[in-house]
Amino acid sequence: MRLRLPSPLERLDDERLGGVRLFLKRDDLIHPDLPGNKWRKLKYNLRAARSAGRGTLLTFGGAFSNHLRATAAAGHHLGFATIGIVRGERHVPLNPVLARAAALGMTLAHVSRATYRNKSEASFLAGLRERYGDFHLIPEGGANAYAVAGCAELVGEIDRDFDVLCVSSGTGTTLAGAATALAPHQRAIGFSALKGGFLGAEVGRLQAGYGRPTANWAVDDRYHFGGFARRDAALDAFLGDFEARHGIALDPVYEGKMMYAILTGRLFAPGTTVVAVLS
Repeated sequence: MRLRLPSPLERLDDERLGGVRLFLKRDDLIHPDLPGNKWRKLKYNLRAARSAGRGTLLTFGGAFSNHLRATAAAGHHLGFATIGIVRGERHVPLNPVLARAAALGMTLAHVSRATYRNKSEASFLAGLRERYGDFHLIPEGGANAYAVAGCAELVGEIDRDFDVLCVSSGTGTTLAGAATALAPHQRAIGFSALKGGFLGAEVGRLQAGYGRPTANWAVDDRYHFGGFARRDAALDAFLGDFEARHGIALDPVYEGKMMYAILTGRLFAPGTTVVAVLS
């Protein structure tokens, strides 16, 4: 499996920046099946599984989880069996995300939403081990200390000085990891794709689990457009205009919202150098 690492760093010129220098860290180009933080989150999980002699990966996700699809791809390319515990009832035909995961060899097990809420309980996990045998457990979204370590590595790939690192945030893992690797004069902002105001606590929990709590990050939850996977006419218009201007189709769930904030929110003073991660 050939990975494009380090991922490219590209200057973005746009008059809306108003004197801000913006570079895009193109993690979306790392691998077609494992773009961006998907590979970074899985890298050390895969090493841990291999070191422990576990040939099976088990993880969790919703019906449209790109994490499930990426875990299936990692297993396919690197020789692991994969199991996905899917939130909600099974629908036939499978949607494109789950169909791709299944095509890559993932065993899909659907559970009710009520049952899914118990996914971290010891008794629930014991039942899964009775059913599937010994496996390496990866949390929903890949949010654990192994993933934080992988996400921290992206900062070292940036070959120019900058002031602010911007990431889109779902689980907070990329923000948690990247913030641990910043220089003293740098800071990170995670643009939340979800509403609810809980993401900051998750970032803190992830950093504590990694043993590297920092105070150089913040969560901006003003640009979620109503919640996870929600969008409106203004966001759609922005995404279409951005692709026409720059030839990049942004993901509307995550990076599209982050780029909307950066280009329309006037968040940074002129002269600031910003790196935005596209995953």
